[in-house]
Parts: sequence; structure tokens; C-alpha cells
Amino acid sequence: MAQFEPKKNELEQDHVQLLFIAAEKRHGFWHPENFFVKHPSAFPFLLDEDRAVTKAYGLYQRLGTDAINIARTATLVVDRAGMLRYIYRGDSQQDRASMDDVMAAALSTAGK
Repeated sequence: MAQFEPKKNELEQDHVQLLFIAAEKRHGFWHPENFFVKHPSAFPFLLDEDRAVTKAYGLYQRLGTDAINIARTATLVVDRAGMLRYIYRGDSQQDRASMDDVMAAALSTAGK
């Protein structure tokens, strides 16, 4: 999340909206409410407590070598019509899409 904070103005200028989603209970193991008090985000954040969003995008992982009952790390770019234009599914909880790839996908979806 923090890597996107410096890109906030660029994203807003290009009419790109960013949203973070975590398959986590509000009062779960990682205590997301406490985290956001200490580390506020410039972007909206959804806690997918019942894993409905995670499951809808095929990202739910019941059991893995480094995860139990959680989402795979993923980055999705969805256009204004709700069409999925880019998806990166991580192979592990540390595997993330490159910032350059995400920015390129987001800007191309915005028509830039």
C-alpha cells in the first residue's frame, strides 16, 4: 500500500481510483483497525470479512504453504464499466505485481 501513496496525485490527475481489499476480520489476527490508526491510507480500504469479494475474483485460498483461509495476493485493474482489464495473482504472500506494470495497466485503462 505504501508504495502507492507517492502516486496519489498522478492517479487522481488521470482519474484512476485505487482501492485496497484485505480478506481479514475487523478484529482479526492482524488487527487492521489498529494498523490504520497508526498508518492512515490515502485510499479507501475494504475489509472482506466474509471473503465474498475474494471468492468472486477467484483469489480465496483455503490452504496453502504460507496461508490459511485468506486471499492470494493480487492486483486487479477494473475499468469504469466494471470489466477486469488486468490481474496479477501472487504465488505466495510476498509475491506482488510490479509497480510499473500496475501503473501502466491503470493508465491505459484510463485512456492515457
